[in-house]
Amino acid sequence: MVNTKLGSVPDTSATSAAKPFPWPAAVATGVGSMPGTSPAEAIAVILGELPDFPHLPELPARGPGSDLTGRTLALLVDMPVETGPRGWRFALRPGRDQRHAAGLLAEDLDAVQQAAEGYAGPFKVQLAGPWTLAATVELNRSQNPALADPGAVADLIASLAEAAAAHVAEIRTRIPAATVVLQLDEPALPAVLAGAVPTASGLNRVGAVDTTVTGDGLRAVLTAAAAFSVVHCCAPDYPFGLIKDSGAGAVSIDISQLGRGAEDDLAELAEAGLGILAGALDTKDAKRGSAAASPAPKELASSVIELWHRAGLPPARLAEQVVITPACGLAGFSAASARAALASCRDAARILPELLTEGSP
Repeated sequence: MVNTKLGSVPDTSATSAAKPFPWPAAVATGVGSMPGTSPAEAIAVILGELPDFPHLPELPARGPGSDLTGRTLALLVDMPVETGPRGWRFALRPGRDQRHAAGLLAEDLDAVQQAAEGYAGPFKVQLAGPWTLAATVELNRSQNPALADPGAVADLIASLAEAAAAHVAEIRTRIPAATVVLQLDEPALPAVLAGAVPTASGLNRVGAVDTTVTGDGLRAVLTAAAAFSVVHCCAPDYPFGLIKDSGAGAVSIDISQLGRGAEDDLAELAEAGLGILAGALDTKDAKRGSAAASPAPKELASSVIELWHRAGLPPARLAEQVVITPACGLAGFSAASARAALASCRDAARILPELLTEGSP
C-alpha cells in the first residue's frame, strides 16, 4: 500500500452535497478533447454548441504537450518532466518539453480569453487526476510508473494540488464573470485500486492502493483548487463511494459502462446531492458521431431518463442535477462530427424536461 503522508485536509464531502449546482437546468457540456489544431476554432465550436456550459478544449493532434496529460504536467510546481520513448517521465531539471507544453496551454488560454470575453456562467477546465498521473508518468531511473514510489506519489499530489489552485485562479482572472468548474480525469483509478498498473517490464503489477489513500489524494487536490469539482472516469468499475467521500461535487461517467449493480451506487450519490455528468453519446467509434449518423437528441435524452428510472430516482430533479455529455473526449472525431456530437448533447438536454413531462422511458 502506498503511504503518501498527505497530512490532514478538510473533509468537504458534506458541504459539496449542500452546494447548488453551478450549471443551469437542462444543460450539456463536453468532456475535454476536441479534433484539430486550432484553439480558436475549437473554442468557437464549443461556445457555439454549448453556450450554457462550455469547457476548455484539449487538442491532442498538436502533439506531445497538448493532450490532457501534457497540459497537466506543464502546470506542475517544482516537478520537472520530459518526454521519453514511452511517454512522459520525471526529469532532473526543467527542459524544452515542459516549456513547450506550457506554451501550448498559454495559446489555449489566450484563445479562450478572447472568445469568451463577457461570458458569465459555468466554465469547465480539465486536469489529469493524481492517480492517473501516478500510473502514467515514469520515474526517471527505473522507468516504473511513479505509482511504485510512495515518495514520488506524495510529491506529485502536493505539486498537482498547487497547480490546480493556480490553474483555477488563472481561469478566473481571464474570464472574471465565469464560475469555474474543475474536472479531474481519472481513467486509471480503477486499475490503481485493483493493483492492475503494470511495471516497466510488463511482467509485474504495482500493488493495489488502499481506498483511504486514494481518497485522501483526490481530496487534497480538490480542496486546494477551491472550485466546484467533477471526477471523470469512462472506464468500468467507477469507484462511486471513493469519489463521494473525496468531496467531489459531481461524477462524470460513461453510462454504457454501468452494470446493474452500479445503479445502486449511482442512486446513492444522486440522493446525497452530487451532480451527474452522464456520458450518453457513444465515443468509442468516431464514425457514429458523424454529422449524418449522430444519435438523435431524443435517443440520448431517453437513455438518461431510463437510467434514472432504473436507479429508482425521482424525476423531479433530473434536469437540474444531470448534465448530458459525450461518453469521453472527441479528439478522434472529425471537426464536423464533433460539432454534431456536441449539438446532439445540447438538444438532448434541452428536451429532457419535456420528455419527463410526457413520461418517456
